[in-house]
Amino acid sequence: MFNKIMVPVDLAHSEKLQRALGCAADLARHYSAEIVYVGVAAATPGSVAHTPQEFAEKLAAFAEAQGTASGLQTSSHPVTSHDPSSDLDPSLLKAVDDTGADLVVMASHIPNLTDYIWPSNGGTIAARAKVSVMVIR
Repeated sequence: MFNKIMVPVDLAHSEKLQRALGCAADLARHYSAEIVYVGVAAATPGSVAHTPQEFAEKLAAFAEAQGTASGLQTSSHPVTSHDPSSDLDPSLLKAVDDTGADLVVMASHIPNLTDYIWPSNGGTIAARAKVSVMVIR
């Protein structure tokens, strides 16, 4: 049913992604699918990496570690954005097409008052993506 599962990751907060990572691994195992981990970062130095190349290397290492731990085929897809905080949703939607993913599994946050003002990333991706989206809380 699914061949490629896209999992957006924030390497600065990877410890908060365990439920989504586990769910994606279970689905990939069930459907013999590949997982592609997508990360969006700025071209300027940040808390995770100083350059886009360093970010790409760290994302690839993350994907490789996930693949080794789960025994699944994994890959990475780094995206460089001028402003990840405002370009995150369009960048992730483009990554769905760029990677050929047919399912997105992503972590959600605990809803709060600001959700009435700004939509969540998971909600936006689920509403606009042309593929199935599973948001894990």
